[in-house]
Amino acid sequence: MDTATADPTVTGDGSGRRPGGGRRFGAWCAALLFAGVSAVVGCRTADTDGITPVPQLLAFLPWLLVPTGAGLLFTLLARWWAGAVWGVVLLGLLAWFIEPYGKSGDPGGRPVAELRVLTSNVEFGQATDALIDTVRREKPDIIFVQECEYSCDAALERELADSHPHRRAVEGGGSEGSVILSRFPLEATEGVPGTMGMPGAVADVGGHSVRLQLAHPMPPLPEQVRLWQRELGALRAAAADAPDVPAVFAGDFNASQDHAAFRRILDTGLRDAARLDGSDRTPTWPSRTAPAFGAQIDHVLVSEEFAASGARFLALPDTDHHAVLVDLTLHVR
Repeated sequence: MDTATADPTVTGDGSGRRPGGGRRFGAWCAALLFAGVSAVVGCRTADTDGITPVPQLLAFLPWLLVPTGAGLLFTLLARWWAGAVWGVVLLGLLAWFIEPYGKSGDPGGRPVAELRVLTSNVEFGQATDALIDTVRREKPDIIFVQECEYSCDAALERELADSHPHRRAVEGGGSEGSVILSRFPLEATEGVPGTMGMPGAVADVGGHSVRLQLAHPMPPLPEQVRLWQRELGALRAAAADAPDVPAVFAGDFNASQDHAAFRRILDTGLRDAARLDGSDRTPTWPSRTAPAFGAQIDHVLVSEEFAASGARFLALPDTDHHAVLVDLTLHVR
């Protein structure tokens, strides 16, 4: 007797596998991939950042197309048509959410001033020399520097005093120090309280007041997601309570447009300058894999009085962030 036909648990090739075992495995793989993606997409749909690991994964939302596509391939191999529908729905939602968030459009009124803005996280001051070289080459008018510890602060004050004589700083070691440098005169403001320095100022740009606010909330590490949300909330409150003057909020927000806490800031009326220039998905972190892979967490946000152009993302050595450089035009009615 032919044992391959006598024993229903043995396939015709004698491998000992049950018929349909490969399909079941493919369906299980697809279900696991879709379940993980669904948790993140579900929070994005519900307009919440959820709990760890969702906030961390939301930063890379566009890249969830990869596991979703792999899951769809498994459903086709397994002939699991209900799963295929699940995957197609996820793909549709991801495509919808990848679209830019927030307001856009040209400002009203006449242009009255041009200014170039640079923001850079120098990673504990390690990229200070590279930043100084970049400033001398690109000639920004206003510079927002994060993780500028004591030696970084001293070097910027020493090397850029002639070109950027006006400054507002929060001194600190490690990641706590931050500084705003400006060609324009600055009037001090209280800034935003946070674990890391977030100084503020009002600049006199050709006779027009422009509010400046450096942003550097804590990152959403698993043990400090609530702190991250509170500090982004403090930035939102500062943007919502700002006086009726043009404003620039810039820095390492440790958040992308896929985070609900960051979208709350955009909902105050601020606009992402990179989006205005068509570069809203260009990654700025981590620099080792950007621009091929990463998230845009460094931003220059501007009020509706500004137009933006020439946005560039600069790779500086010795830091895990790309700097953001953008040209702004101030309009008044």
